[in-house]
Amino acid sequence: MLNRHPEYQYLDLLQQVLEHGDRRIDRTGVGTLSVFGAMARFDVGAYAPILTTKRVYWKTAIKEMLWFLTGKTNIQALLKENVRIWTDWPLARYRKETGENVSQEAFEKRIVEDDAFAARWGDLGPVYGKQWRRWQGPDGRAFDQIAGVIDALKNNPTSRRILFHGWNVAEIDQMALPPCHMVYQFHVAKDKLSCLLFQRSVDVLLGNPFNWAAGVALQAMIAQQCDLELGEFVWVGGDVHLYLNHLEQARLQLTREPRPFPRLVLKRRAASIDDYRIEDFDVQGYDPHPHIAAEVAV
Repeated sequence: MLNRHPEYQYLDLLQQVLEHGDRRIDRTGVGTLSVFGAMARFDVGAYAPILTTKRVYWKTAIKEMLWFLTGKTNIQALLKENVRIWTDWPLARYRKETGENVSQEAFEKRIVEDDAFAARWGDLGPVYGKQWRRWQGPDGRAFDQIAGVIDALKNNPTSRRILFHGWNVAEIDQMALPPCHMVYQFHVAKDKLSCLLFQRSVDVLLGNPFNWAAGVALQAMIAQQCDLELGEFVWVGGDVHLYLNHLEQARLQLTREPRPFPRLVLKRRAASIDDYRIEDFDVQGYDPHPHIAAEVAV
C-alpha cells in the first residue's frame, strides 16, 4: 500500500461519490451525486498531480490561473488566449437578457473583436482575480492579498495567517459564479512551501483536475518568488459532486490504470508574480490516457 499511486486518491473519491453520493437537484437543474468532506495530499516536490487516467489540458488551467493573477474579470483576455471555460456564464446571461439565441462561437468572436461589446457582456463581476488582487475594504482601500502572502512568506514564514480567499460576502451577488476554490493557505517548514486549498464546491470530473493543476502552478510560482522549495499540496473539498450527466465518464475513467505523474518545471525565474507567462511552464513526462469529454453544467 505504501507504493500505491497517489492518483488513486482521486479515483477512490470518484468511486465514493458514485457508490455513496446523495442524489440531489442542484442550482443548474442537472442534478448531482454529492458527498461532503474529502482530502488529498501530494508531494509536489517529487511530481505534479496532473491526472493521467485522462488527459488534462494543463495549459488551459494555468492560463486561467495567470488570468486570475492579473486581477482581470472580463473573459476577453481569456478568449484571446483561446481559453473558453468561462464563456458559458456570460453567454447564458446574454441569451436571457436579449432573447438572441447566438452561437457560442459567434458570441466569443464578438467579445474578442468588439471592446464595447466585451465591456457590456464579457465581464463576470468581481470574481476571483478582483478579490485576490483588489479586495475592497469598507474605507475604499484595495488590498492585494497575493502581495500580502508573498511578503509574509519572505518576512514572517512561520505565521499561521498566510492565506488569501475570495469569499467576499458583500460582493457575492455580483459574481457570475461565487468562488469554488475559496481559500489558499501556505505553510513553510525546512525551506519548503506547502499549500492547502479548500474548495467549498467541486465538480469532481471536470473542475477538480483543473484546480489541482492550477493550484500547483500557483504554489510553484510563489515558492520561486520566495526562494523556497516545493513541499506538499493539500486539497480539501466541501461539497464534492458528480453531475448526473458525468456518471458514465467517471465509470470509464475508473477502468484506467494510473501512469507516472509528470513534473511541473518553471523554465525561468520571473521578475515578479505578475511577470509569469504560459511559456514559462513545462510539464515533463506527461503520458496520459485519452481525454474524456463531458458537458459543463451552468
